[in-house]
Amino acid sequence: MGRLSSTEALLGPELFTKVRETPVLVVGSGGIGCELLKNLVLVGFKNIEIIDLDTIDLSNLNRQFLFRKPDISKPKSIVAAATARHFNPSSGIEIHARHGNVKEPENDIEWIKQFGVVMSALDNMDARRHINKLCLAANVPLIESGTAGYLGQANPIIKNETLCYDCVTRPPPKSFPVCTIRSTPSEPIHCIVWGKTYLFGKLFGEDDEALDEEELDKAKADGENADEIDNLRKEAEAFREVRRMLGEEDGPQRVFTKVFFDDINRLLAMEDMWTRPGRVKPVALDYDKIMAGEFVPPPLRQAPPKGPTANGSIASSKPAPPPKAKGATLKDQKELSTKESLELFLDSCRRLSSRAIAHPEVVLAFDKDDEDTLDFVTAVANLRATAYGIPTRTRFQIKEMAGNIIPAIATTNAIVAGLVVMKALAVLKDKATLNQSFLRQSTNWPIKNSGVDQPNPACPVCNDVYIPFKVDLQKLTLGRFVQEVVHQWLRQSIPDDAEYEAIVMEGGRLLADPDFEDNYGRTLADLGVTRGQYLTVADEDSVYCRVHFCIAAPDEGSESAYTLPEAIPVVPLRPAAEKELSEASEDEIIAGSASSPAPTTAKRPAPDDGETPSKKRKMGADQADAIEIE
Repeated sequence: MGRLSSTEALLGPELFTKVRETPVLVVGSGGIGCELLKNLVLVGFKNIEIIDLDTIDLSNLNRQFLFRKPDISKPKSIVAAATARHFNPSSGIEIHARHGNVKEPENDIEWIKQFGVVMSALDNMDARRHINKLCLAANVPLIESGTAGYLGQANPIIKNETLCYDCVTRPPPKSFPVCTIRSTPSEPIHCIVWGKTYLFGKLFGEDDEALDEEELDKAKADGENADEIDNLRKEAEAFREVRRMLGEEDGPQRVFTKVFFDDINRLLAMEDMWTRPGRVKPVALDYDKIMAGEFVPPPLRQAPPKGPTANGSIASSKPAPPPKAKGATLKDQKELSTKESLELFLDSCRRLSSRAIAHPEVVLAFDKDDEDTLDFVTAVANLRATAYGIPTRTRFQIKEMAGNIIPAIATTNAIVAGLVVMKALAVLKDKATLNQSFLRQSTNWPIKNSGVDQPNPACPVCNDVYIPFKVDLQKLTLGRFVQEVVHQWLRQSIPDDAEYEAIVMEGGRLLADPDFEDNYGRTLADLGVTRGQYLTVADEDSVYCRVHFCIAAPDEGSESAYTLPEAIPVVPLRPAAEKELSEASEDEIIAGSASSPAPTTAKRPAPDDGETPSKKRKMGADQADAIEIE
């Protein structure tokens, strides 16, 4: 057995047997995923599935050690699996690698139930929330992990025992007012966001006039300056004309003059705009003066004050240049002069314009790993920063900020991947020993372990009820689902004297409620319901927790339209409802059981016009009778 005999001696026969027999899933094969897959192979896990939709990029090679330069552009999961097998070739390991999205329809509740442990090595919130909900629905232990620079964490997620990913409120992405980005920037990030999301889209992205108007209307409704908004409308129209010039020989120069000279002069003419405290007037960038080396940049707005300094000298009114980055000879770390930024702007415009002309059907989008788009954003961000007296940034710094990149450190990934495997072993051995681990920037105590936190009673995800629902979507109508599954089967878990009027949703769409039965005659397939989605049933008065029917494919050869579990689930009261009802007697309330007292609820009156308050707006033609919930 070689290596495995040592592993068995360390783990003990019982745990080692579970390691060999338990199928595990790794979601993600990036920085953490590569280290994690290697660890699982070395520990002796025999049945591993790994899924990732990404391909290998040059920037991955410094920390994702299962990849080499010849692997660039190949699927990460497939290359990682092929490389990892060599770490323990005699172990009889089977790695099933899939290049795809974990959110694809075939990755449903029946698929996830085959695994004993799922390990998340994802790098985005949307996918993390999806796999969190899927594991909760299937009651499969999930090990969540993540890193940010030198910090990291690994924690288990087990239904009804620990916090889930959605138990903790996540801060929304930072946003900036429209007028700040487009007219009055004051920080380098404002210039970068303007170049990435506004100017790049105007010149090379999809020309969406309706979206422009919607954004400006919203800004005006939010109380931003009406004159500035009207000026931005004129600017948007002018951009459409400039966009048509790009393919001409002097197109990039004309774009520069329009954006950095004409538009800035137009802003300067709006005197009222610059009377607000803290706003600094920009300086128009003259093309000829910059190219001739005669342009004098305005002073930085963070200029040091005049007067004696700490060493007794007198501070100059001329701002000191920003500190030189180490290795300034490297392209990414070189600080560009105004002329160099202008030349980079002209060159990147020509490259991007050529791509747009050669492939008009492809809409260009910013990508931090796309040399042309990164050069463009670097140039325009620094030119705009120069005009507004804002410190410029190197290409490397702009790549970090524009790509929302937190530096990934290989050592951090390796440590966290090791912690994930330790959590997985604890799940297989004894859940009572489970804990969560945090990697910190502390030389005395770099890894802190603490007990797992209990689920948040107000969590909108892990407190809900999940039911596997094998269904032939072509056969089952919505009306039959409501009558047979909801009213006859699910209703048995609700006290007879309790009022429970169900609404049925899929995602954010309202499919049916007591006053809306238009879709009853349509099949679920006709309503756009697919495998891997959830049909959510909730009572109108929000007294009971929501019930999610997890759509899965029917058993092969089954003639029935649907299959339900033998046991009818308990549908507990929502935490808010429990609190309201506690005045009666907490001892008498058994959430969701047949002996529970009927909650006192007030049924909402039917509207006079026959429309339910929950109906907001109709969907598209293919789902004409479905309704979007706001």
